[in-house]
Amino acid sequence: MKDLNISKDVLHLYRRAGFGGLPDRDISIKKAISQLFHDSENFTPIETVSKDSKPPLMSEGAMMPDADTLKKEKMKKNREEIRELNLAWMSKMAKGDTALRERMSLFWHGHFACRVQDAAFVQSYLNTIRKNALGNFGDMLMAISKEPAMLQFLNNQQNRKNKPNENFAREVMELFTLGRGNYTEKDIKEGARAFTGWGFNTKGEFEFREKAHDKDEKNFLGKSGNFQGEDIIKILLEQKQTARFITAKIYRNFVSEIPDEKRISELAEDFYKSSYDISRLMHTIFTAKWFYEDAPKNRLIKSPVELVIGIQRTLNADFVNKEPVLYIQKVLGQILFYPPNVAGWPGGRNWIDSSSLLFRMQLPNLMAGVTTQKIQAKESGDVNDQTVKKKGENSKIDVDWDRWAKRFEKVENQKLPDFLSQELLATKPDATVMALIAGKETVIADRTQYIRKLTLALMGLPEYQIS
Repeated sequence: MKDLNISKDVLHLYRRAGFGGLPDRDISIKKAISQLFHDSENFTPIETVSKDSKPPLMSEGAMMPDADTLKKEKMKKNREEIRELNLAWMSKMAKGDTALRERMSLFWHGHFACRVQDAAFVQSYLNTIRKNALGNFGDMLMAISKEPAMLQFLNNQQNRKNKPNENFAREVMELFTLGRGNYTEKDIKEGARAFTGWGFNTKGEFEFREKAHDKDEKNFLGKSGNFQGEDIIKILLEQKQTARFITAKIYRNFVSEIPDEKRISELAEDFYKSSYDISRLMHTIFTAKWFYEDAPKNRLIKSPVELVIGIQRTLNADFVNKEPVLYIQKVLGQILFYPPNVAGWPGGRNWIDSSSLLFRMQLPNLMAGVTTQKIQAKESGDVNDQTVKKKGENSKIDVDWDRWAKRFEKVENQKLPDFLSQELLATKPDATVMALIAGKETVIADRTQYIRKLTLALMGLPEYQIS
C-alpha cells in the first residue's frame, strides 16, 4: 500500500464539507473537490415512515378504545417513527458517498428549523431539504414553504382572510431570507395577507384554499398587487439582502464565525447573479485560496451530529445498536427534528459547556467500547425520555482496527503520533500532550493496538472538537 500523506488542504476540505471522513488515497485538492460534488449529485429519498396510519385491528369482541387512547397511540407511533427517521438519516450521513449533500442538508435543517409531531410531515420535510440541498435556493425556499410540516409549525394553517396569522410571514423574512431589521411590521402584515389560504389537506399535501385567501391589494417591500404567497417569495428573492443573508450564514457555518464583509459581499453578489445556485456558491468557497490559507485561524466547533458522524466516517464504522445514537444526541444537545425553537440551534460556543465537553471527550472511547457512559441525558419533553435513557447503553461502533492500522503500515512507529495527529486534528496539541499520548513504549508488541490507543487518545482531546 502506498504511503498515505494527505495534504492539509484536502483534510481541511473533508472536515468542513465531508464530516471529517478521510480519502483512501492521496488526492489533489482539485480532484477532492470535484469528487465531493460528483458523489453528491444523486438524491435518494429516505423513506422509513409507514404510509398506513390506521390504528391496529381490534380482535373480535374487544372494546373499541376511546378517543383519548387512540390519540395517545397515534402520538406514540409518531414519536417512534420520527426516531426511526432520525436513525436512518444519521446512518445515511455516516455511510455512503453523498457526504456533501448530507452535510449541506444538516445546515439547511438548522436554517429551516422545524419541529412537528407528525412523522409523515417530518419525512416529507427532510426529503425536500435533502433533494434541494445543493440545488437552487429559490426552489428550496418555495418547496419548504409549502411543506405541511413548516405550515403547521409556523401556524399558517390558521392564516385566513379577516383573521390573518403573521407567524409564517414573519419567520420567512426574519429567519429564511432577509434577516431581522430588513423589513417593516407593515411588510409582515401585508405578507401574512398574501399567505392566507396556504395550508394542507387531510392527506398531508399542500393546498391553496381560495376561499380563505385575501384577494385585496397588498403593499409589500415597496411593491403593490394582488399578491399570493408565491409572489411574496419571488419578491424576497429579488432582494439582494436575501443573497447576502444566506451567504453570510453559510460563511459562518463553513468558513469562520468571524465575518469577512468584503468576501461575503463578493460571494453574495455572485450568488445573486447565479439566481441562487447553491452548488456554485459552495464550489466558489471550496476553491478559494483563503479557505485554506486562513484555516489555522478560522476554527469551528463541531456540532454534536458532526462530531458523531465524523468519528464514524473516519473509522469507517457503524453503531452495533442504533438506539444509543438518540441518547448521544440528547446528552450533547442536538436531537435531529427537535430544534430548540424556530431559529434552530445557535451553534458555535453554545455547543460547549462543562458537562457536554466532558462527554464529548469521552465519546470516542465510549463508541469504541473502552468505557461506559456515566453522564445522564437532561430531562426534557423533546422525545420519549425514558426510552432514550434506557437505550443509552452499549454505544459501541464496529471498528475494524486492523483495516485502520493498515492505512499507516508504511509509517514508522516513532512517527505515528505526529502522523495520526495531522490526519485527525485541525490543530496540533502542544509537545507535552503529544508526549503523553505517544507513551514511552520503545518496543511495540502489537502495532494495531498501539494505533488504536493513539487514535482514541487523539480523538479524546479538546483539539478534536474543532474543524
